Amino acid sequence: MNYETIIIGGGLAGLTASIRLAQKGHRVLVVERKMYPFHRVCGEYVSNETRPFLQSLGFDPDEHGAANIRQFQFTAPGGRSLQATLDLGGFGLSRYLLDFELFKLAQKQGVEFRLGTTVERLERDENSKSRGEPFSIFNSQCCIGTAPVVLGSFGKRTKLDAALDRNFMKARSPYIGVKYHIKSDFPKDRIALHNFQDGYCGISAVEDSRYCLCYLTTRENLRRHGTIPEMEWAVLGRNPHLKRIFNESEMLYEKPEVINEISFAPKSAVENGMLMVGDAAGLITPLCGNGMAMAMHGAKLAADLTDQFLSGKLTREDLEKRYASTWRRHFAGRLWVGRQVQKLFGSERLSNLTAVGFGLAKPLLGAVIRATHGQPF
Repeated sequence: MNYETIIIGGGLAGLTASIRLAQKGHRVLVVERKMYPFHRVCGEYVSNETRPFLQSLGFDPDEHGAANIRQFQFTAPGGRSLQATLDLGGFGLSRYLLDFELFKLAQKQGVEFRLGTTVERLERDENSKSRGEPFSIFNSQCCIGTAPVVLGSFGKRTKLDAALDRNFMKARSPYIGVKYHIKSDFPKDRIALHNFQDGYCGISAVEDSRYCLCYLTTRENLRRHGTIPEMEWAVLGRNPHLKRIFNESEMLYEKPEVINEISFAPKSAVENGMLMVGDAAGLITPLCGNGMAMAMHGAKLAADLTDQFLSGKLTREDLEKRYASTWRRHFAGRLWVGRQVQKLFGSERLSNLTAVGFGLAKPLLGAVIRATHGQPF
């Protein structure tokens, strides 16, 4: 039950951080509430800035049939379309495959897993001087384990967020996310962002000649139309590009994956001594298409600083302060740009005007893309 690091949540951030720490010789436990493999609501496009890090972990996307994505398409609700070349490009892999492969890789590195388990609370023994105030984590029945470092990688919104009384939990979020895998004739080298009233939908290729179709909208849109299919026909279908995709594509899920209460409000990178990574630290708007790269980059930062702390090179105070400042330096600006850009797409009229503006000043679209992406790490 005693570990050097416990990671709560086995998504991209949690898995990559666990592998990085195991490579450095640390004993790591990952606690995940589901059983691999499973689907997640996610756009499934990953910026190529992640490739050096993934390869250092022993994972090559190309060996798993990743789609090579170089082009970006943007459409307004009225149908106006703009295109741009992505400077770094990216790749497409389903989270079903990507997470499962990283899980198996982590196991080979010696990472221990506790699957099908939900962490409900965390206790910090501030009186203990043993290796820096160890933490204990609990499910509903017992203590799962103790460690001097805990990384919070538990996603967008959980019971543990409420137990920690995190600020963003005090206000409800109006957003829901919906995801399908589809068969389509969409270009395999392109990621597209199709706007509609109170939302936007991304589509890009993944492995096995499939495509990920994932959109963000509001609970009000769903309430007004009653069901997801009715909402898709009445709201998303007003964009002619989306109408064609829904009419001509084969849906590969019996029903879509859905997630509620997606919050883009600012979050703290450190909570009660726990280092937050991935969506638990901050969520970039999906229209910027770079959340997975940020999750993995944050995981690398957290893992490397944790290694320094466990090796006696940093104090507890140094660990927390340095991670918080490093996280802000790398990601705070990107999240801010994402929130500002999202405000331009709240209505059909504003979205159409924004498309006209980007069309008249095409370098502006490239500048927004660059502002929400990073450099290879």
